[in-house]
Amino acid sequence: MGKGDKKTVRGKIIMGSFGAKRKKNRTPAYVAPVVKEVKKKAPEVKVEKAPVAEVPVKDAPVAKVEKAKKPATKKKAAPKAEAKAEVKAEVKAEVKTEVKAELAKEAKKEA
Repeated sequence: MGKGDKKTVRGKIIMGSFGAKRKKNRTPAYVAPVVKEVKKKAPEVKVEKAPVAEVPVKDAPVAKVEKAKKPATKKKAAPKAEAKAEVKAEVKAEVKTEVKAELAKEAKKEA
């Protein structure tokens, strides 16, 4: 049961044969053409438009509408970022002083 078995799909694929387990995809021998129905267009009817009397338009001054201005708001810098930067600077300074102090103690012990 496998590649050499002629009765299985896998075997038929390997052998290159067709049968009950592996059918050929065939197109029908004759396909009848489809006849399209032609629809007749309705005759166009012309409609006469009645003349429209022109109404004179007065040149009236148009009032300008001003948009209400929003009060200006200042954007604040991120206070958290500033605070974090300050804390980092303080921590770095403390670490430097501690390291210098330890190095000084080690130097005194060696001397």
